[in-house]
Amino acid sequence: MSKFTNALGLDVGDVRIGVARVNRIAQITEPLLVLKNDETFGMKLDQLLLEYDIDLIVVGLPRNMSGEKTKQTLIVEDFVLKSLASLKTEHVFQDETLSTVEAESRMPKHAEHLKDAYAACVILDDFMTTSGLRYN
Repeated sequence: MSKFTNALGLDVGDVRIGVARVNRIAQITEPLLVLKNDETFGMKLDQLLLEYDIDLIVVGLPRNMSGEKTKQTLIVEDFVLKSLASLKTEHVFQDETLSTVEAESRMPKHAEHLKDAYAACVILDDFMTTSGLRYN
């Protein structure tokens, strides 16, 4: 993985995609928005990449509790092939086991509409920690 300055986290679902961001130096994840997983996603992603000067995309990869692939794992891998493979922006996978549960414990009650974006924050936090990029 190359060094990055700004990363975008994606929590990919069948219907919605949660989006969050983090700056490598500030290390504070921020839930941005929830997008529909439809034909308009690519255009909206391009806008976000430019707006936030993103040089890395971290995609949550679902696994079961034993770490094995699930049906949703295959859906996310297919999504990445179709939606991200042609981008010049580097992308990596990060295990997203229990990210939604953790997101629900972090998010304020009034932010329920951003639950998927908070899950994307958890994915980015886990990525920063497991990659050794989190400052102590």
